Amino acid sequence: MTQHDVFQALGLGVVVFPSLLLAILGAAALVGRPLKEVVIARLTQASVVGGLVCAICVLVLMLATGQRNVPIEVGDWVVLHGEDFHFHLKFVFDRLSVPFAILSFVLIGTIGAFANQYLHREPGYSRFFILYAMFLVGIIVASLASPFEVLFLGWELVGLSSALLVAYFHERPSPVLNGQRVWSVYRVADAAFLVAALTLHHMTSGGDFEKLMGSEPWPNGVAAMTSQQALFVGLLLLVAAAGKSALVPFSGWLPRAMEGPTPSSAVFYGALSVHLGAFLLLRVGPVLRASPLLSAIVVLLGLISAAYGTLVGRVQSDVKTALAFASLTQVGIITAEIGLGLPYVALIHIIGHACLRTLQLVRAPTLLHDYHMLENAIGDHLHTEPSAWERMIPESGRLALYRLSLERGYLDAVIDEYIMRPFLRVFRWCDAMERRWTDWLSQAQSRESDAVPAATPEPARDDLT
Repeated sequence: MTQHDVFQALGLGVVVFPSLLLAILGAAALVGRPLKEVVIARLTQASVVGGLVCAICVLVLMLATGQRNVPIEVGDWVVLHGEDFHFHLKFVFDRLSVPFAILSFVLIGTIGAFANQYLHREPGYSRFFILYAMFLVGIIVASLASPFEVLFLGWELVGLSSALLVAYFHERPSPVLNGQRVWSVYRVADAAFLVAALTLHHMTSGGDFEKLMGSEPWPNGVAAMTSQQALFVGLLLLVAAAGKSALVPFSGWLPRAMEGPTPSSAVFYGALSVHLGAFLLLRVGPVLRASPLLSAIVVLLGLISAAYGTLVGRVQSDVKTALAFASLTQVGIITAEIGLGLPYVALIHIIGHACLRTLQLVRAPTLLHDYHMLENAIGDHLHTEPSAWERMIPESGRLALYRLSLERGYLDAVIDEYIMRPFLRVFRWCDAMERRWTDWLSQAQSRESDAVPAATPEPARDDLT
């Protein structure tokens, strides 16, 4: 067996183990024979450990052989119009994908063990682990993807599983509305991602990162495009990253994601899913370097998001929401680091922050108990003093800043009023015109089940309190 064959087998193992878990759990649910909790737990453990061992072995072999870029070819899955378009399944192991994949296996495996106890005998135990397996496959595929099409496949699996986990407690209206809000923001990010991918295909006649970023291993590639092209494509990718990582102005979905179970909040929205946008910016780093203006916009957006997360997080009354905005602060700083051209600093920051935030969110349910124990130990209530910069702001300024932070910068209100409501009015008008046309053609009224109420109320704001 040659060295290439060893890399091929281990690389495929990293992807195959999570895929088998999803296939087994999904097939059992489809045939109406859900597995027992102990079987699900053992399958999950075996899948995560198998994928993690393969990823670590790939890392060891890369260090031993001195290779910095190991592509794994699987082949063309879809070919349209001869060779005009092909869905080429290819994975790449480099200094970015391997650490992120290992981090994903470690954190998801930890949360899997935690969720096995946390959701014991819950009615949705099997459903949670199906979505858990879907997320695992998505994050691993996105981490290792070489073509944009494969990255988008993992991107979509992560988004779908995340939105469904937000709506995990579907018997209550609030989680369902919040899950719908998350999915709507993801749709905007996905649309920007697809337009950017199609544009890159037209520019380079392919979506492989090696063609787009040059043959040099990450992060030393050079984008094969002009500064104007890089600015256009980079702005689209920045919108996609902002939607996935809850950067301003898409920050409203992050506290809503805390409606899901604590295990999903810990590893998905607090540790991995929220960093996927930053991972995308790291992957397309040569595009950012090709346009100084684009890099400046990335830095500015990161700093604005960090300041926003800091202000809003300080006025939250529940620990999970406060931790969500604390995550946003760090993701904003990571984005600024990427814009400044510090890829290794950003990668190390992602790894450290993901581990810390997972631990904090896992311990969130016991925080109040720990707080009371600390107060009993010291015999007094815990007091917080205003910081130096807070004392420098006049009283009226502090009140205005507090109100702005309490309303979360009015971002959701602005989006609802000036984006969502106009869209709803336009599509309701189009729907009414369509019904009039079909009624005229059929010379009959629309069915009662299809009829639209005369006065449809505007959607109420569904803030997470």
